[in-house]
Amino acid sequence: MLTDEYRYKILKVLEVNPEISQRDLARELGVSLGRINFCLKALIEVGLLKATNFRNSNNKLAYMYLLTPNGIKEKSLITERFLKIKLEEYANLETEINELRREAVQMKKSEASHP
Repeated sequence: MLTDEYRYKILKVLEVNPEISQRDLARELGVSLGRINFCLKALIEVGLLKATNFRNSNNKLAYMYLLTPNGIKEKSLITERFLKIKLEEYANLETEINELRREAVQMKKSEASHP
């Protein structure tokens, strides 16, 4: 359930906005609140995140999610893996687009030669 993609996205958002609520994080990533809760607990359990209560918060359930040194290191590794996957997807998509363009040109030529 906690794929590299979600691990990357969660760590990226939390690095910039450690005070984001779970609800806002879920909304930003387009996933359920339950999934975010599960993912955050898993990241805390493996030592990539640390959750601390806000000291001056009126809301006793408000947390700040901080990347641990291991979390920062892991985010770097995940970023490299995620980038590699996205570049492969991009190359495959580019190949598919070029094939579709060639096919469209061939279809136009065929239509033009058969009035």
